[in-house]
Amino acid sequence: MNLPYFIFHRTNAALFRHLTACSALCLVLCSLAFGLTGCSPSAARKETRTGFYLNTVISITIYGPSSPELFDGCMELAGRCENMFSRTREGSDIWNINHSKGHPVRVSAETLSLLQTALSYAEMSGGLVDPTIGTLSILWNIGDENQGIVPSGEEINEALSHVDYRNVIIEDGQVTLTDPEACLDLGFIAKGYIADQIREYLLSKGVGKAIINLGGNVSVIGSRPDKTPFRVGIQQPFAETGAYALVLEAQDRSIVSSGNYERYFEKDGILYHHILSTEDGYPGNTDLDSVTVISSRSVDGDALSTCCFLLGYEKGLELIRSLEDTQAVFILKNGEIRKTF
Repeated sequence: MNLPYFIFHRTNAALFRHLTACSALCLVLCSLAFGLTGCSPSAARKETRTGFYLNTVISITIYGPSSPELFDGCMELAGRCENMFSRTREGSDIWNINHSKGHPVRVSAETLSLLQTALSYAEMSGGLVDPTIGTLSILWNIGDENQGIVPSGEEINEALSHVDYRNVIIEDGQVTLTDPEACLDLGFIAKGYIADQIREYLLSKGVGKAIINLGGNVSVIGSRPDKTPFRVGIQQPFAETGAYALVLEAQDRSIVSSGNYERYFEKDGILYHHILSTEDGYPGNTDLDSVTVISSRSVDGDALSTCCFLLGYEKGLELIRSLEDTQAVFILKNGEIRKTF
């Protein structure tokens, strides 16, 4: 018997390394995770492939006819994007820009497109989300290898002085950082872009039912084999994985969450998470634990969920209501769940 819901949460690198070290266990767990769509045992067959790109576990599940070549195409696309967008991969477009010492760098059309989208969200938010946040994200280093070190105020101010999206110039297919010490980091938007690219690839190959999961950026193609919407469980912040705050129904939609429970450490009774504020250089401190954005494009959901989290509930709600075909779920620190639908 299949379980009722598809688990929606971010999976960290350490877990993936553990799963890949135990390939049999990996297959069992992946089968369970993607069995959580509520399809009956007699439903159309499905196949799942997982990979690891941009420090994220990628899972692709296709319902109906598929082939190894189809999955290979998805993973090759993700790998190509990593080779363009990764801040840490030497030779990537973003790495080359960050190490250019202020000189123009010619980059791929895909990098230009993603960077222009990131800049548009930076402009819209008044720099609340900013593709030049790299100096801050490097300084805090909140992730698997973080040692729980809180930077000094002087260090934060120095890193913050190089965060300004207006220092990014795009001209004639080249990108220039007018501040040579600035550092691009597209982590707030890159996974959404990749999810959209994989989605378009699968649609171009005639796939009509699929789930694309990039470490929590979920995009569903079509509906379940029984023609009902997919059901997506939204993780309860700070609860055991698989504990749902609520369940959403989704058909041909992207669902992206950002929250303070995904990557964080605690020190002296204070929680420090990975969503950094460009206003003071510290982790964003609002009345929210998480924001989930439901939209047609994952790249938009990725940027908007981060932006809304940093804005807080009232301003985040105002932003979502100003947009067409976009909904959100806000989970407040007091446990309240508020939806725009």
